Amino acid sequence: MELQQLVNQTKQWISEQPVEQIYIAVAVLFITFAFFLILSFLRTSKSNTIVIAGLSGSGKTILFYQLRDGSPHQGTVTSMEPNDDTFVLHSDLSEEKQKKRAVPVHLIDVPGHPRLKPKLDDYLPQAAGLVFTVDAQDFLYNYQAAAEYLYDILTKAIMVKKKIPVLILCNKTDKVTAHSKEFIKKQLEKEIDKLRASRNAISTADVTNEVVLGTPGTLFTFSQCQNKVTEAEASGLTGNISQVEQFIKENIRR
Repeated sequence: MELQQLVNQTKQWISEQPVEQIYIAVAVLFITFAFFLILSFLRTSKSNTIVIAGLSGSGKTILFYQLRDGSPHQGTVTSMEPNDDTFVLHSDLSEEKQKKRAVPVHLIDVPGHPRLKPKLDDYLPQAAGLVFTVDAQDFLYNYQAAAEYLYDILTKAIMVKKKIPVLILCNKTDKVTAHSKEFIKKQLEKEIDKLRASRNAISTADVTNEVVLGTPGTLFTFSQCQNKVTEAEASGLTGNISQVEQFIKENIRR
């Protein structure tokens, strides 16, 4: 009886309101519902895939094993096939045992051999982030090749369209002769600036996309990229990979 009375009172109240106010109220409810629906979709559709790329010998595979197993698996050789696995980060295993929420990551280590680099294109559409490893110890011997590979990655249309964040990981920093991330960042920026001028900002690896990198007429810096590019230091051999783990946790679906 009370329910019927409440329904009748509600109907009477609605009938007394101006039609314009009712339309506005319905529109606000609809927009609010649509907003939360889209927000929910974006949260659930976010990927948990992180791609590791870089030149051969930069320590990608050791990094993969450290993240998964907490061990460098010493004795590994240059990978000729991608390492692909889904797991909870080794550093989070204790957290999982304590029944805290540890989210699995889908990690893909793409071989750096020149003939195998095109495999990277197969994984970028699902990537939530990309770790680009650089050998900080032998950087001066390989910086031109590293800059060229990084340039090709940053000028891929899928990277720009999805705004896939990139972490330039200066690996092997446990070595006394390793260069700092600041030095490596500046050298890569200088070399990419030269590449940008010589290629007219068109990636030879993805020439049909014709993505312009940086701001024309100014010296290139990573801050000009449409997707976020940051730098970090690590040592896959010693297990000093906390900055990589932080990058992964910040970008995968949680």
